[in-house]
Amino acid sequence: MELKATETAVPKAMEWRHRKSTKPKSERIIEFIIKAGGLSSIVLIIAILIFILKESAPFLIKRFDFSEFFLSTEWNPASVVEIKYGILALLVGTLLVTIISMLIAVPLGLACAFYISEFCSPQLREVYKILIEFLAAIPSVVWGFIAIMMINPLIIHTFDVPIGLNILNASIILALMSLPLIVSVGEDALRAVPETYREAAEGMGATKWEVATRVLLPAAKNGLMAAALLGVGRALGETMAVLMATGHSIQIPESIFEPGRTLTATIAAELGESPKGGEHYQALFAIGLVLFVLSFIVNLSADYLIRGRKK
Repeated sequence: MELKATETAVPKAMEWRHRKSTKPKSERIIEFIIKAGGLSSIVLIIAILIFILKESAPFLIKRFDFSEFFLSTEWNPASVVEIKYGILALLVGTLLVTIISMLIAVPLGLACAFYISEFCSPQLREVYKILIEFLAAIPSVVWGFIAIMMINPLIIHTFDVPIGLNILNASIILALMSLPLIVSVGEDALRAVPETYREAAEGMGATKWEVATRVLLPAAKNGLMAAALLGVGRALGETMAVLMATGHSIQIPESIFEPGRTLTATIAAELGESPKGGEHYQALFAIGLVLFVLSFIVNLSADYLIRGRKK
């Protein structure tokens, strides 16, 4: 019996291999295009990293000092007395703006995703989705104008502070800019939960709220976590709106009502004024390398957390 089973299995395996090797030409072309598309993204990321390393290498080799670069708050690349390249204040400003904006955007975005997915009517759902996508289409510089002309006086009058261009202003703007991405990805994650989950819970007498919190939230947690971390990446890399909203002051803010500056805003403001190939130019690319590493850590953490949750 064992020999007979083996004799039957061998021709089937050979037949499967033959079928695999004789795929239609169109199917093989499509597979090649998909593989090439996947590999191209890896090649582009490696190329970007090589470009940043190439431009920042002279600074990293000749001028870079770890304690000055990461632990000093003095950033004076154009000083005639003593040139300083300390990014601690810029790094703190970046992290503060990103964290506070996510504290605003993630709960609000996931709440909106739950409402659109589970609680509103199909007609309203389409209207809300269009409005959220419209928010994503607003240019960054327009958000900067909103920060200056609307949120700036609102913060001054509400909190009785001398200036409204500060960490809080930039955080609110970044939260609004990240909101469409979080809502869209979060709503897709909730809609991807099988309908049988909802039907089973409702059949057991669960209310809409109980279905959302006790069934859908655990089932879609990986997608919702991905939505939140995508929002972090969006906030971390924003430039123009943050440049206009933070006050652009090189200091470690003692409160959210004080101005600050971010890494991205520094690159945007100074790269056009620095001579190409100069030390200042190379230092700005070193900041770009720090941003690249931060983004990589965020994405790696997201992948680790999601894989860990799945296991």
